[in-house]
Amino acid sequence: MLLESLYFVSALTIPMNDLLNTLAREQLKADLPEIRPGDTVRVSVRVVEGNRERLQNFEGTVLRVRNGGVDKQITVRRIASGVGVERTFMVHSPRVEKIELVRHGHARRAALYFLRERVGKAATLREKRR
Repeated sequence: MLLESLYFVSALTIPMNDLLNTLAREQLKADLPEIRPGDTVRVSVRVVEGNRERLQNFEGTVLRVRNGGVDKQITVRRIASGVGVERTFMVHSPRVEKIELVRHGHARRAALYFLRERVGKAATLREKRR
């Protein structure tokens, strides 16, 4: 009885927002590069097929970066067999093994939706000078 009342009191003394922030901070990955729209990235994703698990790479141009913190998302677009494929990844998800930065692209927009209409070499962005 006393133990249950102690648990109830301690749960009240910690604000829920602080508790959620603490849990979210534990989920963040530290080894991520700085990703911006226009960059070309290679995302290694864990794919479960039946009872086995393997890594699958998805390489393409970052169209947009959304949110921040634990729910940060990137949308990556690539052309596969002549068809444009876009995938949105939760950056800090346990399914995403790693994200490699292949090249920096020069973009002056936050969302590169104009690349959807472009095909072939017209869909490439020039590389950012360092």
